[in-house]
Amino acid sequence: MPEQLIEIEDLYVNYKIYEGILKVINGVQFKVGEREKVGLIGESGCGKTTTMRAIMRILADNAMVTNGRILYKGKDTLKMSDDEIQRIRREHVSMIFQDPTAALNPVFTVGDQLIDVIRYSTKREKLTKKEMMDRAIKVLKDAALPDPERILKNYPVMLSGGMRQRICIAMALVSAGDLLIADEPGTNLDVTIEDQILRLIGRLVEERGTSIILISHALGAVKGLVDKVYVMYAGNMVEVAPTRDLFSEPLHPYTSNLFKTVPKLTGGGIPQAIKGRIPDYINPPQGCRFSSRCEQAMPICMKEQPPFMSTGEGRSVACFLYG
Repeated sequence: MPEQLIEIEDLYVNYKIYEGILKVINGVQFKVGEREKVGLIGESGCGKTTTMRAIMRILADNAMVTNGRILYKGKDTLKMSDDEIQRIRREHVSMIFQDPTAALNPVFTVGDQLIDVIRYSTKREKLTKKEMMDRAIKVLKDAALPDPERILKNYPVMLSGGMRQRICIAMALVSAGDLLIADEPGTNLDVTIEDQILRLIGRLVEERGTSIILISHALGAVKGLVDKVYVMYAGNMVEVAPTRDLFSEPLHPYTSNLFKTVPKLTGGGIPQAIKGRIPDYINPPQGCRFSSRCEQAMPICMKEQPPFMSTGEGRSVACFLYG
């Protein structure tokens, strides 16, 4: 069993908006061990990105953490000083965001931005300008970018979407000493480039011995890259299992329905959409948040939120069917 790197305990996050309070993250439990590869899947709007931003402590100004702890190597990041959390972002934990176009500043060259990241992440090393340039070239090569010297002189608009995403990966690698969070890194890319990006990330974290949290709608890529998968629905983790077990025998009704939405290369029928929609976060259901869409819902599901229950062999599920 790997030693725990990140532990999220009973996390609640709300957003204050004009209409009221959005109760988005609803008691999340989540763990990542050292050198562990973890996947996080679920529909859009389920709270996956909010959970990851809470780890980095980069939530929006209208977000409020109302309860819970986020432990990095046993220390609560929510109670850290600004200097402490900046050091973790600078040296240990990094995040690749969904949209590389938004992540890169269009008025500065790739070299200017990458050198700034290297300067920020290596403050204590006091590198010379040449050493920083050499490191910039190296991380671009690691990210499988050809002719890095030319790319450093380019502006982001001069590059393709796949190349911009590789630059974001290179920037993240500078400071991802312990953990890399990849938030749907294939968004807005065609499927072949998305596959290349995910394979690149998988190779790099394997070579560096870095833990990874991969958020992705590409379930096939998740299946091939990670050791363990969390399934999230409407602000709750509903199932966690070793990857092979989850894909061969999903337990939670939501997980089963989620897999049915994926087209099969071998045919075998038309993908099925999940009936209904994610509940209103201003007035969420009292019990299980999936109960209104679940064909196996029982009266207790409407009244009480199911706790995470162990089903053995590293598997847990939040469903009264297994209580």
